[in-house]
Amino acid sequence: MVGPEGFAMPAIALRQDYDAARVRALARTSRDARQVRRLLALAAVYDGASRREAAAAGGMDRQILRDWALRFNAEGPDGPIDRQAPGPRPKLTPEQLAAVVRLVEDGQILAIHGVVRWRLIDLTGWIHEEYGVSLDPADWAGSSRRSATDACPPGPDTTPRTRRPWRPSSGIFPLRVQEIRERLPRRTRLEVWFQDEARIDQKNKLTRRWARRGTRPSAPKDQRTQSAYLFGAICPQKGTAAGLVMPYCDTQAMNAHLAEISAQVEPGHHAILLLDQAWWHTSQALETPPNITLLPLPAKAPELNPVENLWQFLRDNRLSSRIFRNYADIVDHCCAAWNTIADQP
Repeated sequence: MVGPEGFAMPAIALRQDYDAARVRALARTSRDARQVRRLLALAAVYDGASRREAAAAGGMDRQILRDWALRFNAEGPDGPIDRQAPGPRPKLTPEQLAAVVRLVEDGQILAIHGVVRWRLIDLTGWIHEEYGVSLDPADWAGSSRRSATDACPPGPDTTPRTRRPWRPSSGIFPLRVQEIRERLPRRTRLEVWFQDEARIDQKNKLTRRWARRGTRPSAPKDQRTQSAYLFGAICPQKGTAAGLVMPYCDTQAMNAHLAEISAQVEPGHHAILLLDQAWWHTSQALETPPNITLLPLPAKAPELNPVENLWQFLRDNRLSSRIFRNYADIVDHCCAAWNTIADQP
């Protein structure tokens, strides 16, 4: 047999313990369409067809036909079956993987693991500390379920349809910042802060948790109504935070929080504090420190305040699925959760 370039191409020699009739009988019993097509091409070779004719009968070229013939000679009828690639070598041994499964099924302990639910980044950190194996949480993303996210209505000036800039009551944000800068002494540096409050009570939320497929994990749920308010403010540029836990959410509590934020502002700096238009933020009795200027956000636009994301993170990973014994216990957990975040700017 002569190839297209004039080189001699060796004929295909198949094993002698099979013949065309037996190979076709195997093809009739197979449910793998690709295996059937390859067996029929090999049956044509047994019948004396040329390599070109047999390859055309199987819908392949001659070299591929020869490769499948070699697999057939070595492994028999199972040779022409596609095999799944083995993939990369697992980083965890079966024993280590079984330990991770037990850890997830047994649940987490806040005092030991620092979370009220397992996240991928928490599990990879535990695996690295326990076994010294570094894993990328993105590699696990295909086996995880997305956490539910509470949506909020878009603000009046932030809809994708209009794409207009944010306009507080006194003008566009950069213009308002320039107005504040002009009122301050020269060389006064500005800090942009965001402030908000969250109510933490005994009747808290339940988060999604890892569980074996087909099972429903349980979590404690309290029906009592004692609560506290977590006042939080952050300066993303500096990575600093100021928080207070208060029994009420009113002007007096807000005055205490403003004093705490004022103490966190660097000397010689001035803070622009962005916050919503709650009544205790706009009260005439509010005592604003001289190194802070309040700048209200548009109404019904919580997506403009990054502290909203901080509340969701704290609830999902530190404060939810918990039973608080009393008010003092709520205060202790809120302080621990806030200080943990403040220590990780």
